[in-house]
Amino acid sequence: MTPTSRRFLIAGAVVVALVAGGIAAYFSTDSGAKEGLKPGAKGPPGVPVTVATVTQETVPIRLQGIGNVEAYSTVALKARVDGQIVEVNFREGAPVKKNDILFRIDPRPYEAALRQAEANALRDVAARNQARSQDRRYQELLEKNFVSKEAYAQIRTNADTADAVAKASQAALENARLNLEYCTIRSPLDGYVGKVLLQAGNLVRANDVNPLVVINQVRPIYVNFALPEQTLPEVRKYQAAGPLAVEVLTPDPQQHPAGGQLIFIDNAVDPSTGTIRLRGRFENTDAALWPGQFVNVSLRLYEQADALVAPAQAVQTGPEGQYVYVVGDDLLVDVRRIKVQHTDGERAIVASGLAKGERVVTRGQLRLGPKTKVQISTPAAEAS
Repeated sequence: MTPTSRRFLIAGAVVVALVAGGIAAYFSTDSGAKEGLKPGAKGPPGVPVTVATVTQETVPIRLQGIGNVEAYSTVALKARVDGQIVEVNFREGAPVKKNDILFRIDPRPYEAALRQAEANALRDVAARNQARSQDRRYQELLEKNFVSKEAYAQIRTNADTADAVAKASQAALENARLNLEYCTIRSPLDGYVGKVLLQAGNLVRANDVNPLVVINQVRPIYVNFALPEQTLPEVRKYQAAGPLAVEVLTPDPQQHPAGGQLIFIDNAVDPSTGTIRLRGRFENTDAALWPGQFVNVSLRLYEQADALVAPAQAVQTGPEGQYVYVVGDDLLVDVRRIKVQHTDGERAIVASGLAKGERVVTRGQLRLGPKTKVQISTPAAEAS
């Protein structure tokens, strides 16, 4: 075989190999395309979302606000006599009962003053009795014309004077007893004491500017809160029908909300804030509410029956208003315009746009659009 024939033979073999490879690739691609067109072939995965079902139930309609706890009574104890503090009979911050002894002031000067007042009272009572006896004798003598009327008038004046002196001595005696009693300072109410402002050994003056200690009564207790002035007509309307319940959510999530009653609506709207001030009274038997504390307050107006309820986190706000993503049976979402009547914590009461049993997206809305395919996952799986 000549070299030229050999070259033609090799070139022909290469052409045959290329044609065979092209035919194989064609048939492989065509079969793959046909498999992709089969009905059971999988498409792109849906967007993972969590959903909740719209329910219909009876829900309370509430107004929410921020409140401040205020003591039911506050007493700043002050001394009513001068002297030195000799005893402090309580622990700072501890609960105290009414009539518990809190302070003692040195009573010795007032005990001496009491003994002196008692002696003066006995002396003046004796002088009064003597003057009365003399008045009776001179009255008998006057009736027998043994003394003149002028002499009897002087005796009568002396008796009246002695009686007045005895009464003054009796008043001084009572005052001395009070001063001695004021040396023992007692709690005027049940409550909690604050920081001791004057310790034992200090001298105090009667009605000094600074108190000895401050006592706050916390059972019951007040909670003051404010609501927008637009809610005032509604609040007054339902309060006229009966007492309104007030609930307070404490910072501790494990504690149940404290229940109370609305007792006061201020007589004027604050023009600087556009709010109306209200007050609730709570029994506070467990002392969960503390003076000065800020709490979340909920004022219950009435209960609405057969209300459509959806999670508040499902409600989105756009240029045209509020809307939700509704998941159909085909796992395609639909953008639904709704109208929210009221929001109660994590629940939204829907006035229109939804029906009972529909599923709304509560998480994963950022990747959704009209007719987007979704994949429903549980909250636990979504969180993981």
